[in-house]
Amino acid sequence: MEANKPGGILFVLSAPSGTGKTTVANLVLEVVDGLRKTVSHTTRKMRDGEESGVDYHFVDEARFRSMIDAGEFVEWAQIFGNYYGTSSREIELSLGRGQDLLLVIDVQGAASVRAMDWAQSCSIFLLPPGMDELERRLVGRGLDSPENIRIRLEAARGELSHQGEFDHKVINDQLSRAVEEVENIIQAERHRRRGQ
Repeated sequence: MEANKPGGILFVLSAPSGTGKTTVANLVLEVVDGLRKTVSHTTRKMRDGEESGVDYHFVDEARFRSMIDAGEFVEWAQIFGNYYGTSSREIELSLGRGQDLLLVIDVQGAASVRAMDWAQSCSIFLLPPGMDELERRLVGRGLDSPENIRIRLEAARGELSHQGEFDHKVINDQLSRAVEEVENIIQAERHRRRGQ
């Protein structure tokens, strides 16, 4: 898709692991009309309550690698031993139809999307209220071993250094306020770009 082609807006929401980006994104999708979440591909195991094709497209590593080789991803990364990637075709088709998309990805993936320099994208960085709270949230999820939590916290420190590369920053200290701030950013961008 050409950078200046009119169409939908790609909203990129990124944050360190455990900051609450998935929770915020799901609540934003409930309150913002005409916004759809992109569905990434991953090799990680499905968690309880997740559904393939809704939360992620769950694929094995061989399939994921063949998609990399075919150039099917706008961004992909290996994170904590699993692969994650976003289909460029899905984004291009949706934006071309004028559909606004919410892409929820890690900081590394957001950098790849920014490098494409799409004129119709807007990036939002979700920050934890502090490292102590981030650690509490990671422990409270009960999904990771103490070693994995240590690795995620170390990664988060590095990811936080990239917050200045994003168009907007929102602190997720209170969930309802963070959702409202992201919603306001989306509506303001729509108004600025389309007069909606």
